[in-house]
Amino acid sequence: MDVRTLVLALALGNLALCAALFFHDADNRQRGALATFTLARQCQAVAWLLLYFRGVIPETLAGPVANVALFAGVALDAGALWERAGRAGWRRAVLPALGLAAAGWLACHVLDADPALRVAAGSAIVGAFYLAGAAALGLGWSTATMLRRFLAVALAALGLAIAGRGLLAMALPQGWTGVGPAQLQGLGYVAFYLAMLIGAAGYLLLARETLQADLARLEVVDALTDVPNRQGFYGALAPWLALARRPGTPTALLILNLDGFKRVNDHYGHGTGDKVLKAMVEACRGQLRDSDMMGRLGGAEFAIQLPRTTLADAVVVAERIRASIEANPVKAERAVISLTASLGVTTIRADDSTVSLFKRADEALQAAKLRGRNQVVAAPPPVHDEDTGT
Repeated sequence: MDVRTLVLALALGNLALCAALFFHDADNRQRGALATFTLARQCQAVAWLLLYFRGVIPETLAGPVANVALFAGVALDAGALWERAGRAGWRRAVLPALGLAAAGWLACHVLDADPALRVAAGSAIVGAFYLAGAAALGLGWSTATMLRRFLAVALAALGLAIAGRGLLAMALPQGWTGVGPAQLQGLGYVAFYLAMLIGAAGYLLLARETLQADLARLEVVDALTDVPNRQGFYGALAPWLALARRPGTPTALLILNLDGFKRVNDHYGHGTGDKVLKAMVEACRGQLRDSDMMGRLGGAEFAIQLPRTTLADAVVVAERIRASIEANPVKAERAVISLTASLGVTTIRADDSTVSLFKRADEALQAAKLRGRNQVVAAPPPVHDEDTGT
């Protein structure tokens, strides 16, 4: 495959991606990193089309404009990867670097610098932006997926190959034995082609990987309050049920129900009800340790696990939570809503199952409601504990 055919393949490949992303955006209205990635493909498609028609169109378009468009496309590729890595401030670094790189290359062109120097400078710029994208993929290497690690290594290798090709062309203008200037140029375009394929396919696979991770998280996390849902809480509680069979400090369980929550939804609407639940969760978190876990069982009922906490200490924590909720009314659009909560407290016992544990905690919660709500009630200890005086 000759160089001209490779350039056409690069142009058509990027155009095809632009078309696919255009129709995807038309249905989904995607923004953010995907929009940046789409703009990167558009810039690269324009660049390669202009380079393909070199000799047919004015040299200004096929030279300076095409190269600057290519720099912009590769820089935006790196920006899209940084944005996907959660670094929204990438523009403060990438865009000034793009401006300086483009200005430097244009200065070489205006000053009619040696063509080999311009090729080396352009290759170094593109290679540097590929390395910047690889650096974004390499963030959190120890916890990164195999896909992310592969893409980081592949883009780094291709970036180095592209930059090295320009430097070799300048250092060895006649090539060396068996490898002439045309072969060096062809190797550079092959690296560009591989970078396009790996970068595009890899980016879309990363987006799919992120979507799958988000869906998996939604299976165990409550989307409104950002705490584990019933399934997630039960799953995290299971190891502590097993540990309860061993001697040591027990683990406590609290069940909390927000008093009169139905009235809040009926009078102020579900939007205000959601705001109340979020505020209540924040009030609870302020009284909990990092090792404690809060989960939403459904509606306005929550469970809180307190590892290595005795029943007496758990009652103290529950009382602090109750007082915090009462002391932090929620400001809604039409009123200031005072909140109270009822809590049932127990500890995990050696013979407990999930059913027996929650049944005992729920019975304590119902006792708190029967006593007038806004109360903390502890489940009675086992009979043998009372007999032995422990």
